[in-house]
Amino acid sequence: MTSRLTAFDTVESEVRSYCRAFPVLFERATNATLTTEDGRDYTDFLAGCSSLNYGHNDPDMKAALVDYITSDGVTHGLDMHTDAKRAFLEAFRDIILKPRGMEYRLQFTGPTGANAVEAALKLARKVTGRTNVIAFTNGFHGVTAGALAATGNGYHRGGNGAPLNGVTRLPFDGYLGPDVDTSEILDKMLSDPSGGIDAPAAILVEPVQGEGGLNAASAAWMRKIERIARDHGALLIVDDIQAGCGRTGTFFSFEEFGIEPDIITMAKSLSGMGLPFAMTLLKPEHDIWQPAEHNGTFRGNNHAFVTARVALEKFWQDESFALSVRQKGDLLQSRLTAIAEPYGWGLRGRGMFRGIDVETGERASAICKHCFENGLIIETSGAHDEVVKILAPLTIPTAQFEAGLNILAEAVQTVMGREMPAAAE
Repeated sequence: MTSRLTAFDTVESEVRSYCRAFPVLFERATNATLTTEDGRDYTDFLAGCSSLNYGHNDPDMKAALVDYITSDGVTHGLDMHTDAKRAFLEAFRDIILKPRGMEYRLQFTGPTGANAVEAALKLARKVTGRTNVIAFTNGFHGVTAGALAATGNGYHRGGNGAPLNGVTRLPFDGYLGPDVDTSEILDKMLSDPSGGIDAPAAILVEPVQGEGGLNAASAAWMRKIERIARDHGALLIVDDIQAGCGRTGTFFSFEEFGIEPDIITMAKSLSGMGLPFAMTLLKPEHDIWQPAEHNGTFRGNNHAFVTARVALEKFWQDESFALSVRQKGDLLQSRLTAIAEPYGWGLRGRGMFRGIDVETGERASAICKHCFENGLIIETSGAHDEVVKILAPLTIPTAQFEAGLNILAEAVQTVMGREMPAAAE
């Protein structure tokens, strides 16, 4: 195996990351299973960092894409009209927006979440004529300069090599403990002419902070943030890149909060199949772009339009899929509670977007390593990588889901047994 990986070590950049934790050569993948070149199966609790909510190689998406390719469908069209784009626009309007009473324009950006965030920030500044953006502790919005300025992670910020400006950071919900309503701090500082915060163009927030440690904002806090944005003339931008597309049990992670963001950013599982695809949803009154004022060569991936449409039609025409996700989310919460309680650990997140705060990055890494040795791919998140994070495909069979959680439970017991050996008799 080592010799088969030599090219990665000698040719690919040192910037590679996930492969260091999972040093095998993967060859095939179906739903929640990754298979190596030597035939070993691994259950996937990473799912492309929530880019594969519907699993690997969904058969209906795969068949539609193959048909599109073999019929010489347009692959690259910049932002020209294509039948694949039209079909996606109509499906998103009819399946997602109309049933929820939502009215948004869809802007196709470059293919990553960071591209969608960059467009959102630029548009908010254009609409309001202001420059400052409010972002939150432990937020993660991408690693291009504008999105990185709003990202809290010091490791990633340090990679920029230049000052990151235009953002004021405030504490996220729960950051100062359960007894402090951090929205009141933001409101007080913005309302005070000597509070020192420039009037913001936007408030940018993740309802669940994926990379920041699965910190889940409450509905009440999110509603207050929306009111503060309205009161102070700022646009509310919800980053739903990792938490969206069903991860929390509804298509958008904020649906149950009763809020109406001005701008929503989406990517990751938007294509349904792991193809590069991102978009920014904006209220029609904010759609003041001039033609090509914000563009990108790979805006609008037609192959992704095809698979994204199939995902909408297959999973979101009714409530059955969302109900199954919520049921698995309840199962996940129950199993993680049983694993965490003996050690006094807390749970993070909601829905199928959960993890265990095991208190140290070293412990979390050891647990994930043990899981991998026993056929489970799982990773960490949080400021100190202290959260063991479960991002299984939403389509994972329940029996496989339970088996993966059994591996996690055994890994925790093994690692904690090493840390706390039984007292000598």
